[in-house]
Amino acid sequence: MSVARTAVRRALLYVPGSSQKMLEKSRGLTADCVAYDLEDSVTSNKKAEARSNIRKFLEQSRADGIEECAVRINAVGTGLEADDIEAVCNAPNLDTIVIPKVNSSSDLKWAADFINHKRTFISPEESAPRRIKILALIESAKAISNLREICQTAAQLDGLIFAAEDFALDLSLTRTPSLTEFLYARSAIATACRAHDLPSTIDLVCTSYKGEEGRSAMEEECLGGKGLGFNGKQCIHPDQVAIAQKAFAPSEDEVTWAVRVVIADAKADEQGRGAWTLDGKMIDAPVVGKAKSLVSKAGACGFDVGAVKEKWTGQEPE
Repeated sequence: MSVARTAVRRALLYVPGSSQKMLEKSRGLTADCVAYDLEDSVTSNKKAEARSNIRKFLEQSRADGIEECAVRINAVGTGLEADDIEAVCNAPNLDTIVIPKVNSSSDLKWAADFINHKRTFISPEESAPRRIKILALIESAKAISNLREICQTAAQLDGLIFAAEDFALDLSLTRTPSLTEFLYARSAIATACRAHDLPSTIDLVCTSYKGEEGRSAMEEECLGGKGLGFNGKQCIHPDQVAIAQKAFAPSEDEVTWAVRVVIADAKADEQGRGAWTLDGKMIDAPVVGKAKSLVSKAGACGFDVGAVKEKWTGQEPE
């Protein structure tokens, strides 16, 4: 059983690059990924200013609570994408570039090649320029039909993101609270990511964020997305980040179960037992694979896995 490459992006928060105030405020966040935006949240007359702001921001000392610093550029074909990439691709604290409106493999290939061509920054610890990862936004029917080709295009592609509002516009759909109108597209994206071993599959934005109603809607959407195979969610407000990061992390009960399975399986293996039981339920190779993946993710999400292993060191296969 293969396991997708390790990456934790439970929350991806967009921050407008044109707002110095919001850029500085983001330094106090605790988030898996913050995407500093040059696209939708920045008006056309502020694009150049936003590029400069983000470049200067990414040259400052790295914020302790942000695991990954990304930049969302403008789409290939807008005439803005080259200037966006040139402005930020050699910033010392840039980890990832988010490319919107990827409709075909050619969109992604152009962006990946241009990033690689312009990337020259070498830190004192590096012997060659560090590879910048790419996340691709899927926003149209054409993109859904081209998922396999898109996933196979660039080695630095690290995940896909579903943009529901643009997808709804493309198909003349009306978004409803149930999100059933997006079921096929969301399932296709999650499945494509898994099939091509991409670490991140990031779900649609929850447009409701104010008060208890917004919190409830966010929690419900996170659980729904997790049930479809997504492992993260886009956020448009800092209050959504903690909700997403909790929802897409393993629960304490899940971690305990996974650790027990891993410990008992090692003992079962020594005994030559390919299948065994735990709490009256059969455990075989696929279940063990899931448990190992959960343990790995729990560690990446900040769980003290060592303490849980110590507690259950005596677990035996039944």
